[in-house]
Amino acid sequence: MFSHVMIGSNNIERSKAFYDAVIAVLGGGEGMLNTASTGHRRLFYRHQGSSFGITQPINGEPATVANGSTLGFKCDSEAQLLKFHEVAVAHGGTAIEDAPGLRSSPMGDMYLAYVRDPDGHKLCAIYRP
Repeated sequence: MFSHVMIGSNNIERSKAFYDAVIAVLGGGEGMLNTASTGHRRLFYRHQGSSFGITQPINGEPATVANGSTLGFKCDSEAQLLKFHEVAVAHGGTAIEDAPGLRSSPMGDMYLAYVRDPDGHKLCAIYRP
């Protein structure tokens, strides 16, 4: 359904250190830095047909988080989900909500882990057995 997701950052180098570590847990490679024709810096990750970008805002205003938004990252196992959470926190993320683990919902059982990245974006690691 989506071609890509792009979020803002106030510190591309800090975002690169965080997301290089977190995306590696999912099997993705290092982010590619790019300078746009406008002069702002961007960072791109591509993995399994998906693209994820982090950018300095083009309008020069500070990047802000979207209240009520969550970016979901698909994990292949409970162990990978736990590693995602551990690595995210070790690289400047903040653990939020309940501890990582099994949740029941009308959509079936799933494992979830929530963190905020260093810019405050809410991330969810999800594994459906």
